[in-house]
Amino acid sequence: MTTPPDEPHDLHPDTRAVRGGRDSCDPALAPVIWASSTFVSPSVDAAQAAATSVGTERFYSRYGNPTVADFERAVADLEGAEAARAYGSGMGAVTGVILGLCSQGDHIVATRQIYAATQLVLQVMCPRFGIDVTFVDGTEPGAMAAAVRPGKTMLVWAETPANPRLDLVDLDELGAIAGPMTVVDSTFATPFGQRPLAHGVDIVVHSATKAMAGHNDATLGVVATSAELVQWLTGFAVLHGAVASPYDAANGIRGLRTLPIRFARQSASALEVAGWLEKDGRVTEVRHPGLESHPQHDLAVRQMQATGGLVCFDLPGGIAAGRRFVDALELAQLATSLGGPETLVTHPASTTHVNLLPEELAAAGIGPGTIRLSVGLEHPDDIRADLARALDVVDGLA
Repeated sequence: MTTPPDEPHDLHPDTRAVRGGRDSCDPALAPVIWASSTFVSPSVDAAQAAATSVGTERFYSRYGNPTVADFERAVADLEGAEAARAYGSGMGAVTGVILGLCSQGDHIVATRQIYAATQLVLQVMCPRFGIDVTFVDGTEPGAMAAAVRPGKTMLVWAETPANPRLDLVDLDELGAIAGPMTVVDSTFATPFGQRPLAHGVDIVVHSATKAMAGHNDATLGVVATSAELVQWLTGFAVLHGAVASPYDAANGIRGLRTLPIRFARQSASALEVAGWLEKDGRVTEVRHPGLESHPQHDLAVRQMQATGGLVCFDLPGGIAAGRRFVDALELAQLATSLGGPETLVTHPASTTHVNLLPEELAAAGIGPGTIRLSVGLEHPDDIRADLARALDVVDGLA
């Protein structure tokens, strides 16, 4: 278990992002990678104390590691949390929370608008362990609270902005739900887009593989919450084994140091690209929280400090049009991730959400021509030109 160091809390988040994650690095400016899986104990008593403590950093790296702990402290500070726990992937964090906190006979309320792998954990894995799950429309006011079963519901799980259509959940409404623990997957927003804990939410989860690490060279998950919950989750994580690599954690620390600037640039570029796409008659249902046309734009203005680098839109012509569009791109690359420096494009129906049934895709608002665009750090004029060329190809073959 790791907690934020005694740093001055009147510093701006941008400054704390640069300064964080340095406890085990002094005097090095770059993150120090503690690559050891095993640490020598000075005595039998010290070894016993480490083996029976939670989150020890210098015993065995499945329990904890100094580089990983530095990353955890940095994330906890940015999220305004007491502590954080890192995992080997975003899905390691997701399953670590769900299976670490829920038992046979428990109930979970989850929004339908979530990442497909998370949905499969809730929909397929949880019933195997006797955990009941109710899915609700997270955009419908009161739906999450109405589905809670007093004394049975352990978690209320939401993802906002949601993958891939960027639907939003009202964080104040979620944080006000009494009884169960509330969880937000805030991967698309990062701590520089929103801070769910400040709205009363109990737990925030990230696939730090994405914008947090930000360079497509780390596979990481992280959970930020109270010290008490992190202690409980750490006990399960040591058995679960989905631990973060110190190499990935070092890349995560490096990513956090530039996250404020990267996220601001990508948010601005994505809004510019989305506004341009919205004016092109060959594209339908353009989604970005910063657009006034987004059905929850007012909510985005209220709870988000930056609206992120993701854009979602639909192409008439279904899967054939989607395939032609993606194949015609030259600058944007087809890849199943987001938040890195390169502009990436994804066809959700054939990749990220391929395991969902047709009716489940429809419920999530994902059509055969749905495209998810992760806007990178390239000049927005070049991104627009690439999209325009691909749209010309689709239009010419229609």
